[in-house]
Amino acid sequence: MLDTTENNYPKTTGRVSFCAGFVCRVACLMLANLALSGCQTLPPNTGLTPAYAFDHPEETALGVLSKGAAQGHAGQSGFYILDTGREAFLQRATLIEAAERSIDAQYYIWNSDVSGRYLARRLLLAAERGVHVRLLLDDINVAGRDAVIAALDAHRNIEIRIYNPFAARAGLGKWLGFIADFQRLNRRMHNKTFVVDGAFGIVGGRNIGDEYFDVHPQVNFRDRDVLAAGPIVRDMSANFDAYWNSPSSYPIDLLAPDAVNGQDLNAQFEQTVAAASDTTGLIHVPPQDPATARVRATQTLAELTWAEAELVFDPPAEDMHDGADHPKASAQALRKLVVQSKSEILIESAYFILGDDQLDALAQIRARGVRVAALTNSLASNDLTTNHAGYARRRPAMLAKGLELYELRPDAAACAVWIEAPGYCDIGVVSLHAKSAVFDRKALYIGSFNFNLRSIYLNGETVLIIHSPELAERIAHDIELGMATDNSWQVSQDADGRLHWSAGASEVSTHEPETGVWRRIKSGLFSLLPVEKYL
Repeated sequence: MLDTTENNYPKTTGRVSFCAGFVCRVACLMLANLALSGCQTLPPNTGLTPAYAFDHPEETALGVLSKGAAQGHAGQSGFYILDTGREAFLQRATLIEAAERSIDAQYYIWNSDVSGRYLARRLLLAAERGVHVRLLLDDINVAGRDAVIAALDAHRNIEIRIYNPFAARAGLGKWLGFIADFQRLNRRMHNKTFVVDGAFGIVGGRNIGDEYFDVHPQVNFRDRDVLAAGPIVRDMSANFDAYWNSPSSYPIDLLAPDAVNGQDLNAQFEQTVAAASDTTGLIHVPPQDPATARVRATQTLAELTWAEAELVFDPPAEDMHDGADHPKASAQALRKLVVQSKSEILIESAYFILGDDQLDALAQIRARGVRVAALTNSLASNDLTTNHAGYARRRPAMLAKGLELYELRPDAAACAVWIEAPGYCDIGVVSLHAKSAVFDRKALYIGSFNFNLRSIYLNGETVLIIHSPELAERIAHDIELGMATDNSWQVSQDADGRLHWSAGASEVSTHEPETGVWRRIKSGLFSLLPVEKYL
């Protein structure tokens, strides 16, 4: 939103004991200081009055539009799949402009890049015209930005809270604190929700940042989320309120009480407002006034698919230090869909790691003749080598249980369909960040949930389950497009346990395709560690 230094210690000579002792004392002092910084404690988070989402959408233009569109669809909600980064960005920007009463945004990551700064500035403009803005951010990506966030929070209509914060706010002390308080700090708010005027909401896999909105010059994500209207939006607000009112959500001014000292906030607000219409770096210019935004919202309502659905979210952990050994609500809902499947399960997930319990379930449904096929990142397309290593460690077992496995190519031909940035696919890399599954082409599971152990046991996640053959068929087609030979490699395992990557009838490689030796070595070394649950 809004130095490594090489130490040149004396070489050892005849005075080894003096030099060694001196270095030892310096090292001990440094470690002591770092340990103290890593052992900082959080301030008491008490006395906050519970606050809840705006619940009178009928008093707003968006609410009136949504209510009108819902007529004739009793008990159903309307859904619009956001399959490209361009559309996902424009819909969020449109809702900000159309807002009259409230914006509640909850994100794992909000980057300080072109798209992140633009949306943050427009939030400030919305607050200037009287919209109450609540922003909840996971602390994993906040480091170094307390002053900027606190300045925004100082606006009379903006409240910002940080979920499960580090006590040390930046630097090496922060990461020492992570080691010292690993069990608590390893539990992250991975949920991503965006609700405006209680009338429209967006749920899915995207964070806020250029790589999610087709604006990054080097790597853009194939991702997916859903815009929704109707009764399901109340459940999105309940999800937000559960996290907002959690004892683990700290007001930024409590974490950084001195962050705005000496700042001329009025001048900063004026500068930000003046820059709010700057669209430099954006490929597509969104609406920048309420009237135009409401026209666009009206057009979107005409394209909604109405269906029965439920929103499932993992409540914030009451005890952040528990063992996290039981599948959370989002995982339990997924398991139920898996067990009920009769013919086919199609999965698309950026990170894909099945544990022993999930492998047993896979074996059982494969024994019933259910096809299970998954598309995930290859090592060449994955943004995190460590996460790929955890997947690679479990890959042979998943194949042995009968899983069809496809890995995205970084030069996927479908990039031209997925990434709406002129000329990007000729020079950039496409990576998978979507998290979806289709069951018997009747039910659709979309949200922040990666099909891995971290999502099952540790993270807070939010998912939509939509019972719509029309949408399920559409996403099944999208997933199968990703599995096509021009877009991914199919991984198989021979009788001797050797892996093979192929494109159609042609074998491509017997090792991770389109990767250098060093990256394969790093992945191989990481895969030796039994830490899949934490990746």
